[in-house]
Amino acid sequence: MFTIEHEFDATVVTLVDDGSAPLQEDVSVHATESAILLNQYDPRTDRIVSITLSPEQWRDLTAALNLPEGVYRVP
Repeated sequence: MFTIEHEFDATVVTLVDDGSAPLQEDVSVHATESAILLNQYDPRTDRIVSITLSPEQWRDLTAALNLPEGVYRVP
């Protein structure tokens, strides 16, 4: 399950793990023109873990999800 919210300067997608146990914490994706920020709460450290991707890295990641094993360069 996921939600989508459009804010002033970003689109926020929240991914909710509704699979089988053990479930993972929700992941929020904040997409702006210049960066994509992935956040997930880590209960072991009681902190939010963040990863920042460039739009090009995000494009490559989403393309990679539908490709077989190999090395690729997206034009």
